[in-house]
Amino acid sequence: MPSNPQRTRIKPPALRPGDKVGIAAPASNIKSELLQQGCEELRRLGYEPFYLESIFEQDLYFAGSVERRARELEAMFARDDIRAIICARGGYGSNYLPLVLNPQQIVSHPKILVGYSDITTLVCCMADSANFVTFHGPMVTKDFAVEDGVDLASWTAAVGGASEWEIGAGSGALALAGGEAEGVLYGGCLSMLVASLGTKHEIRTDGTILFMEDVAAKPFQIDRMLMQLKLAGKLSGVRGIVFGEMMDCRQSPAQDYTLEEVVMRVIGDLGIPVAFGLRSGHTSRANITLPIGVRARLEVGDQVKLRILEAATEKR
Repeated sequence: MPSNPQRTRIKPPALRPGDKVGIAAPASNIKSELLQQGCEELRRLGYEPFYLESIFEQDLYFAGSVERRARELEAMFARDDIRAIICARGGYGSNYLPLVLNPQQIVSHPKILVGYSDITTLVCCMADSANFVTFHGPMVTKDFAVEDGVDLASWTAAVGGASEWEIGAGSGALALAGGEAEGVLYGGCLSMLVASLGTKHEIRTDGTILFMEDVAAKPFQIDRMLMQLKLAGKLSGVRGIVFGEMMDCRQSPAQDYTLEEVVMRVIGDLGIPVAFGLRSGHTSRANITLPIGVRARLEVGDQVKLRILEAATEKR
């Protein structure tokens, strides 16, 4: 299917205090104590967390069999009382689900879906194949479960239906290449974006402001993945690039070069604005929620501003 990121996407209903949020584990197995800590924070924020008891199942390093994980996700979409689906954690395993999910159980029930890391597979797949706006943002056992794990301003704006809002001062983003660009915000974990190449769910990057982040990948591995995207033609139609915090992405403490130098050697000839350090996904604190599939404007100058130009959810 050809790329067409400019089409109008389906926006899920907004999330409000008092709503029930479903927790799903589409990838790696989870720890009960962390789930409970995350649920406590969700309750403190005014939501009613809900999960199936099967979420604690384990199959190797997965949160149960692929059938269990797929049926869980379908159930969360199909239930009328669930207003949003927040993934428990990433890890590995979401790439199994597109093979066994029933599309009709999902496309007829558009809902907020939130996650990052391995969940990038589902976030991008549903943004492209189901045509939903999805959300690269905090997860229950990773961010809601820890103090200062969630950037509440962006969370509220993204899932609550703010019509226009800005990610600017305090996001951690710094300028690498100046300029301004508009496009559709898209992306996620770099490793997962690259893993989609050559599959039926290959990422669609034309016309996008492309967000990429990762964790514990050495600079030469980041270089290799960016080169793979470049050689595959996935960067030629991109209008702007924003990198995440890139936690622990270094060769050694004594390396005599920066990761910023590495990435600019690969993408510096694209002639587009580039920012580095935006705190979304694998972060040191306060995970910023990014709506995937909405129009955005990237401004890179003395300061970096990412302006979200439309609501990501429909008001109820």
